[in-house]
Amino acid sequence: MDELQSEGIMLILSSPSGAGKTTISNELINKESNLVKSISVTTRKPRPGEIDGKDYHFINEKEFFSLCNTGQMLEHAIVFNYHYGIPRESAENNLKNGVNVLFSIDWQGAASLTRVMKEKVVSIFILPPSIKELQFRLKKRNCKTPDDEIKNRLDQACFEMERCLYYDYVIINDNIDDSVQKIRQILYSEKMKVKRKMNLKNFLHNMSH
Repeated sequence: MDELQSEGIMLILSSPSGAGKTTISNELINKESNLVKSISVTTRKPRPGEIDGKDYHFINEKEFFSLCNTGQMLEHAIVFNYHYGIPRESAENNLKNGVNVLFSIDWQGAASLTRVMKEKVVSIFILPPSIKELQFRLKKRNCKTPDDEIKNRLDQACFEMERCLYYDYVIINDNIDDSVQKIRQILYSEKMKVKRKMNLKNFLHNMSH
């Protein structure tokens, strides 16, 4: 039994559309008992199949601005004319209790969160094995989407992938199981770092007395 309790980690996963971030995130939540998903708040309406409190917290603009103005957001941004934000209280409570929090967010959200909570963050960027494979996945997912729109999404993906240089780790997702295992290894190694051991000084003190 590890008597040196570690503080929780803010685990950021980012990727271009089609690289496998959502599937990997779901697998991590299923396999890691000490990992919870951060649920963002948004002012947009729920999409078909989305559940309030599970996928997002759906609120109106007045409620959103109130959370921002009272310091209850870790970070927030506007995406396609809607407001998105990460609630502060639940994330900070989990970290204090040694629980890891998963943030499946884009590079802009990752940059904002890292600025605010740098010492708590471990960021991982997920890359596709090739542009050809990414194009195949996008076409498979969006079979009725015109070719010029697929090209626009690939151009956007190339731009996003260049942002991987600002992350702590990069993983090429050629196989979901392998990628999940690599991230779990990263998570374990990060939890073992001295700076994350909350009661190390007390442990050493008790050993010497």
